[in-house]
Amino acid sequence: MKQDSRAYAFETLAVHAGYEPDASHGAVMPPVVMASTFAQPEPGKPLRFDYGRSGNPTRAHLEAALAALEGGTRGFAFSSGCAAATTLLHTLEPGDHVVSGDDVYGGTFRLFEKVMKPFGIATSFVDLTDLSRLETAITPKTRFVWFETPTNPTLKLADIAAVSRICAKLGVRVVVDNTFASPALQRPLLHGATVVLHSTTKYINGHSDVVGGALVTSDTDLCERLSFLQNALGAVPSPMDCYLVMRGIKTLSVRMKAHVASASELAQRLAAHPRVARVHYPGLSSHPQHELALRQMSGPGGMISVELASDLEGSRRFLQALRVFALAESLGGVESLAEHPALMTHASIPAINRKALGISDALVRLSVGIEHVADLWQDLDSALQACSS
Repeated sequence: MKQDSRAYAFETLAVHAGYEPDASHGAVMPPVVMASTFAQPEPGKPLRFDYGRSGNPTRAHLEAALAALEGGTRGFAFSSGCAAATTLLHTLEPGDHVVSGDDVYGGTFRLFEKVMKPFGIATSFVDLTDLSRLETAITPKTRFVWFETPTNPTLKLADIAAVSRICAKLGVRVVVDNTFASPALQRPLLHGATVVLHSTTKYINGHSDVVGGALVTSDTDLCERLSFLQNALGAVPSPMDCYLVMRGIKTLSVRMKAHVASASELAQRLAAHPRVARVHYPGLSSHPQHELALRQMSGPGGMISVELASDLEGSRRFLQALRVFALAESLGGVESLAEHPALMTHASIPAINRKALGISDALVRLSVGIEHVADLWQDLDSALQACSS
């Protein structure tokens, strides 16, 4: 793509951003460059790349594509979403402070509390649907306000623009985990965020065959620091993983439309089901931040969290009765997945904290794939009949 990428629609960027057909062969997909090292014409003067950890042509294409999709100036690819988060947290120093959304992925909570806390990085967990709590939580030592929107697993939304305005006045950087929405539905940098974080394992790759992560930002100082840390810490993806993520990006727009269409229909049907107590989905008018979802997102996403009208054993029966939905952690693939946050993805969060966040033993999380919606509904309805038997 030779012209300014900002001139193109998202669908076009997804197909073309980050790579031009090579001059030698005209290949329309970037080659997978597996080299661990690169010959230099003169000592200390590489053509561009010198060593695979420091940089790789396939990874460079992916990083350029990610930056274009999120509207940032630099993208950084990592071996996992946790690796991306860990690298970003290494820009902090002992004594620094992070304000985190209270409803975060269990792995993020574990990273803050079990990994960074012993190094002197403190974290306060705050309900960011209440901006007054955010303002109270920020201290002179606060360096990041870090949150997911929609959150995992209760699908709460935070107002990115409003949070960013507060933080801009106080000189605090805003980190938004955009994994659940993907840039196809939400672009946090355009709302004032400083950094976007992704588990590219999820919607961006979309085929459940890669583990990866990414950061995108336009902050010049942060770009310089992240570039150093990406090389120094070394948590980088393989060239093959980068290629697979780039392949997934090409269908991101059409996949997200399918995810949203099916999830929207299923959420409405589930909300009317007698064996369902509550449905968490930003596309429903009953969602507390439904109006914010309409303003901030171009679609409510493919994730649904359902509180069953049953207990833990009923939830187990429901999950084990599913046939099309696979019982598995992760999300965002073409196949539908179901999981139990309290027993699986959020087991690292203490039970008392889970209860306060609304992560009950009756809560199940659904990642709606691109199968036919009639088959998905039949599967869910059959499993709901089984959960009370």
